[in-house]
Amino acid sequence: MFENNQPSVAVLLPCFNEEVTIGKVVRDFKAALPDATVYVYDNNSTDRTAEIAAAEGAIVRREPRQGKGNVIRAMFEDIDADVYVMADGDDTYPADAAPAMVSKVLDGYDMVIGDRLSSTYFQENKRPFHNFGNRLVRASINGLFNANVTDIMTGYRAFSFTFVKTYPVLSHGFEVETEMTIHSLNNNLRLYEMPIQYRDRPAGSVSKLDTVGDGIRVMSTIFRMIREYKPLPFFGTIGLLIGIVGIALCGGVTYEFAATGFVAHFPTLIGAIMLVIVGLLLFVTGIILDVIAKNNRKTHITDTNQFTYLRRHFSKHQRSE
Repeated sequence: MFENNQPSVAVLLPCFNEEVTIGKVVRDFKAALPDATVYVYDNNSTDRTAEIAAAEGAIVRREPRQGKGNVIRAMFEDIDADVYVMADGDDTYPADAAPAMVSKVLDGYDMVIGDRLSSTYFQENKRPFHNFGNRLVRASINGLFNANVTDIMTGYRAFSFTFVKTYPVLSHGFEVETEMTIHSLNNNLRLYEMPIQYRDRPAGSVSKLDTVGDGIRVMSTIFRMIREYKPLPFFGTIGLLIGIVGIALCGGVTYEFAATGFVAHFPTLIGAIMLVIVGLLLFVTGIILDVIAKNNRKTHITDTNQFTYLRRHFSKHQRSE
């Protein structure tokens, strides 16, 4: 199945109540990638999404755990292919960009990002808070990881087989795209951004995004992953700020003692010393967790190399039979 003359391609479409658009999306991807297999994962839809997708020739499966992250986790577990193309079922992403994305994965990239923000997103998207959220998330992640990714949260991506099978999907909802990007930057994976022509949902198609709720979940994901992937800056900064406050308070008490020969504010002195100790503990915690995070990155690289070797060995064995 792998690494033959005709690489296998799987198109992954997670869907929840997309009966208005799913038929066109399946047809478009079948036209753009005639040799690909289109999978539609129905996430507890209450309309005719699954029926329409099946009628258009897609393989329809159901995922009972609600949330896009849960659907993607099931897709990555269930489906084997050389290249994966993931899009949404709402007809906002152009299927005709998929062949070029597949080509980049076959060239050796781990993940290809369909970049909406460099083209038509800010003109087409009629939700201003979403535009603000995209800018905020982009600035936060690029600053922390010293990166230059334009579209952090796009749902249009292509992946290699190794990426799909070694990426741990932890998020449950729409924050999964942000998690993918942070995971890739943290592990120095090969990323390629390809500008695409984004279009807003057609009339009758309703967004499932909750601007406030999903925004909070995305920011919580960023907070959690920075804490896990960048523990020294995270804990070190907090520890430094607390330590500075403690030292400043200690300085006030010391100045008072030097002037009068008495310590009149023992509670302030005790509290200041405790703040300094807490700051030092947080800084040391950041150092320890940073070493653990670096070891985790080493383990991921080793596991990925081993996985790739076993896959190639299996492919050669299959061809020899």
